[in-house]
Amino acid sequence: FSLRVAGPVQRARPGQRIAVMDIGAAQWRFGQLGKLSRVDLKLRDGVNRAEFEAQMKRDLERDFPGRFRIQQPNDSDQESRNNNLSRAYRVNLTVLALVAFFTGAFLVFSTQALSVMRRRSQFALLRVLGVERRQLLRQVLVEGASLGVIGALLGVLAGYLLAALALRFFGGDLGAGYFPGVKPQVVFTPVAAFVFFALGLGVALLGCLVPALDAARAKPAVALKSGNDEAALARLARVWPSAICLALAAMFAFAPPVFELPLFGYLAIALLLIGGIGLMPRLASTVFRLLNRPLLKRPTPPPVLALTMSRLANAPGQASIALGGVLASFSLMVAMGIMVASFRVSVDDWMRHILPADLYVRTAAGGSTGSLGPNEQAAIRATPGIGQVQFLRTRPVSLLADRPDVVLIARDIDAADPGRLLFLVGASSPTPANARPAWVSEAMLDLYGARVGQTIELPLGGKPAPFFIAGVWRDYANQSGSVVIRLADYRALTGETSVTDAAIYAGSEAATDRVEQALRALPFGAALQLARPGDIRAASLQIFDRSFAVTYLLEAIAIVIGLSGVAATFSAQTLARAREFGMLRHVGVTRGQVLGILACEGGLLTTLGLACGFALGLVISLILVFVVNPQSFHWTMQLHLPWGLLATVAAVLVGASVATALVSGRYALSGGPVRAVREDW
Repeated sequence: FSLRVAGPVQRARPGQRIAVMDIGAAQWRFGQLGKLSRVDLKLRDGVNRAEFEAQMKRDLERDFPGRFRIQQPNDSDQESRNNNLSRAYRVNLTVLALVAFFTGAFLVFSTQALSVMRRRSQFALLRVLGVERRQLLRQVLVEGASLGVIGALLGVLAGYLLAALALRFFGGDLGAGYFPGVKPQVVFTPVAAFVFFALGLGVALLGCLVPALDAARAKPAVALKSGNDEAALARLARVWPSAICLALAAMFAFAPPVFELPLFGYLAIALLLIGGIGLMPRLASTVFRLLNRPLLKRPTPPPVLALTMSRLANAPGQASIALGGVLASFSLMVAMGIMVASFRVSVDDWMRHILPADLYVRTAAGGSTGSLGPNEQAAIRATPGIGQVQFLRTRPVSLLADRPDVVLIARDIDAADPGRLLFLVGASSPTPANARPAWVSEAMLDLYGARVGQTIELPLGGKPAPFFIAGVWRDYANQSGSVVIRLADYRALTGETSVTDAAIYAGSEAATDRVEQALRALPFGAALQLARPGDIRAASLQIFDRSFAVTYLLEAIAIVIGLSGVAATFSAQTLARAREFGMLRHVGVTRGQVLGILACEGGLLTTLGLACGFALGLVISLILVFVVNPQSFHWTMQLHLPWGLLATVAAVLVGASVATALVSGRYALSGGPVRAVREDW
């Protein structure tokens, strides 16, 4: 049927989709004569609202147990329901942003530290000339603060620009579907901008502070000597702090959620990153010394390879800075890539399992107003070419006032073989005689404490109806929980005969085409939505990709930050070794051999960093897949590794590091060997 638009609704919220209609006409048009979904009460002056609400709750619960819910507009329960609906999603977005921030912060820290270490001998000369430690430390911190202020300002501006673009193209929920139709605008908040600015400035200062303190405390006579940079990094080789971090991470990974959020899981990931980065000096020294032993036994080892392995084995501190940057960026890329790929593959497998029919039919109106009555059901069942029809009835039910509604699904299902239509997980339990079976989604286990073999009460037919929980099924469509019961039990309890969906089995592609044409030719065919399993899967995966668009964006940002960080680290280290290269040129090493040494160092360091990053990223992905996601969204998934993506990113990182080392090496060698060693005291 068609309706005439009489005019706009005043005072509607931005993005709110609402239509107002006369209640009698709405009941008539939507087939709900004599039925109401809500009653709004206006109390007389002088009536105590709290006492009235409590008394009405007691009276209704006594006469109609479990049937009615009483609440005030925008009360705490409604706010809690709205908050719980998207809280896990918002928290995970925040953590993803923190992941990108951590990656960038570490790379900024390492770049600043290398810049200060490069001038270690210059600072020692200033100390000899009379500059006090406090003055030297102040000078270094002012330099770092100057760079930090500029970088933080640019970062805040770029962040607000990216936020505006994300809201413009993805909406207020960034594509997740929580707030459809809402088009918010970026609002500049001075407090948040100041926090972001302070974080950027703090990271820059921290990157300068540690090496500056070491340079200020170092004895000038020792620090003046060339090649003393490695001594400043000796403290990084301590293993026990990293071991403590890894042990705590292992403990926190198995901790339960806090306030229904995987806070300990996030803390475990942070500790894994810190512990893994802290192990890099000792790991680099051990690995390269083992690789160097066969070369030492050879009478005439290749000079380029021998010099490369000798430096990497004996200067693990400087190598660990480059390794830490590669490890931080690549491990997070691996973890996020595995998590997203695992989720996507799990959703695809889940849809393949729960969509066995050839054609799916539902009313275009959907929701609680669109339904197929007995006459429509009979017409569909009598359509030529249909082998079997299974009808479904979906409706929301409220189990707790402070939680979103649970989706109740009543369908034709065989209690002896529910796994044919449902993606069951865990153990099932046989239904006792004279009991009504129900299959709950994984979210029901966490949100409502449901357990297989127990009883759950559903508000049907004006009173709570007990159902025996026969099993648990995976449901990616309803984050707030769902319950599947038999359609016959639903009709017996409620007396309703209408359905909302139909699954049609035709037997072949050609038969499905004919059935689809016949259904569209029915008198009510224009009000039907017809979809095939492949179309539903394609549309669902498109929604999935849109929902994770911000995740892909943050992952791409992490990759770009990783590439730039690796390039900056290798460039700084190469330029700092100009005197070393000059000395090598003096003892007979050719320019091409020096560039070969740099290329080998870049390739070997990056390869080791990628290997460690893959191992660490795999462990982090296990926490994301098996801890963070179940505790955040209350569903499980299977692990899937996107080998193609990981191999591509790894190859790009190796190529970028080698290319950066060569370009920086050419610049470092451009001054000539005499000029390079002139400053080598």
